[in-house]
Amino acid sequence: MYSPEKRHPVEVGAVDQEHLVQWLSRRTGKALKVPRLDALGYELVGGRLLPGDVGARAQFMFQNAQGVRITLYLGALAPTTEPAEASGETAFRFAQEGPVPGFYWVDQGFGYALSGPLSRDALMALAEAVYRQL
Repeated sequence: MYSPEKRHPVEVGAVDQEHLVQWLSRRTGKALKVPRLDALGYELVGGRLLPGDVGARAQFMFQNAQGVRITLYLGALAPTTEPAEASGETAFRFAQEGPVPGFYWVDQGFGYALSGPLSRDALMALAEAVYRQL
């Protein structure tokens, strides 16, 4: 994906959170917000713009006091005729490819993926917190 950005071609730090959210919202076509995960021990580190199958994607990165990072990847999905996605129902799916597990879900035409080197239970608690806020 080509990004002609001069100010932040790679990543925007948490110090510029308001700008980060506006920038990624424009690129993804949806008003985004950063979930607050402080209560679960994670703070926003920053975010970036990534390519996707159907346009731009956003990624937010969080880190806890021990230096463990998790990422939230999201973006619009292509129209589908799949029953689960077409129904508008949200279902969390767990997957682990390699050493990093993650939870995936679809909600109102947007796909989400939350991943990090955590237990399934810890990731599920984070995924539920993100879902409730977004």
